[in-house]
Amino acid sequence: MRPFQGRRVLLGITGGIASYKAAWLARLLQQAGAEVDVVMTRAATEFVGAVTLEALTGRPVHTALIAAGHALDHIKIARAADVVVVAPCTADFLARAVHGHADDLLSACLLATSAPVLLVPAMNDRMWAHPQVQRNSAHAREIGYHVLDPDDGALAVGEGTGPGRMPEPETILAHVGRLLESDGALAGRRVLVTAGPTREAIDPVRYVTNHSSGRMGVALAAAAWRRSANVTLVAGPLQVPVPAGVRVVPVESTQQMHDAVAAELPEADALVMAAAPSDFRPANVASQKIKRGAGALSIELTPNDDILAGTRERRRDGAVIVGFALETTDLEANARRKLASKGLDLIVLNDATEPGAGFGVDTNRVTFLTPDGAVAPQALLPKGEVADAILDRVAALLAARGVR
Repeated sequence: MRPFQGRRVLLGITGGIASYKAAWLARLLQQAGAEVDVVMTRAATEFVGAVTLEALTGRPVHTALIAAGHALDHIKIARAADVVVVAPCTADFLARAVHGHADDLLSACLLATSAPVLLVPAMNDRMWAHPQVQRNSAHAREIGYHVLDPDDGALAVGEGTGPGRMPEPETILAHVGRLLESDGALAGRRVLVTAGPTREAIDPVRYVTNHSSGRMGVALAAAAWRRSANVTLVAGPLQVPVPAGVRVVPVESTQQMHDAVAAELPEADALVMAAAPSDFRPANVASQKIKRGAGALSIELTPNDDILAGTRERRRDGAVIVGFALETTDLEANARRKLASKGLDLIVLNDATEPGAGFGVDTNRVTFLTPDGAVAPQALLPKGEVADAILDRVAALLAARGVR
């Protein structure tokens, strides 16, 4: 999984109740292809066992600053790391880290590393709100550490809810990935992505829609944000979670998606139109629920405006525009017509009838078509990998155009 394959991650675990989540984070990092070096404080071992982390990572767990045969561990581990993440980061460890203490292995590693460092504070909401903790968090950012603020949610038993909960491991994984690709070709670019279906009302309780889950668009938004782009996701009703870090503009109808894209596009360096907006809408929407007793029902449909074709006048000079063509017949011919008629730089073609490549699945088989006549069929891949293949082409086009 890009960008973790073959990278070294130093995972620091400190002594808070959220330490149990660190075990799952270690597993996610390992599954993504990273080599994970776990460093635990003494207090952390009271919450989760070192043997657990060793079993999950397949590597020794480090706990001691001074031990026979391990005198230079804090240097070796720190230098080997491509990124350091401390999750959870307790109030005590945050204070020691920002003041340069080195009285345990983990704090010493922070002083010895030149890799980016992500601190993930987790504590009681009153502790997080304390002025000194807030100053320490701000100080951490001032000295170059990245700080992922805690979520607002359920705390330890009896403590209710509030800001202080450690973000979920999947969210932390996304932030670690972004640090590993912080200097990529899309860093700082403004990328606009659309995802999901739209819904066209028939009456107050029924609507016309399609089978799109939003998986492909969400994968694109997540991959662009991981590459350090500034990402806006215009999303119809999704069946998958919204990715971390992405600004989301929720919409319902095709007209709402049209208006949202029109508003966002003038500032975008790239538009990737992965949504499946409805081509038609009911010509007349009933103001009350249509009752079964009304007998046979005919619904007159009228065409919606073509969102992508209508973006021409709003496109920024040099912007890269990518469309999708989900077809069932005459695949390449239909995709070529869309590529030309909508003035696209790239169209992503896929067959709606192919198993494993249509709506509601985690994989896709696509073919890239460009205005110069090139055709580049791809293998059946996870949608995350398809997203990266698309963004590789977007980044190359932006670089060739010198877009700033």
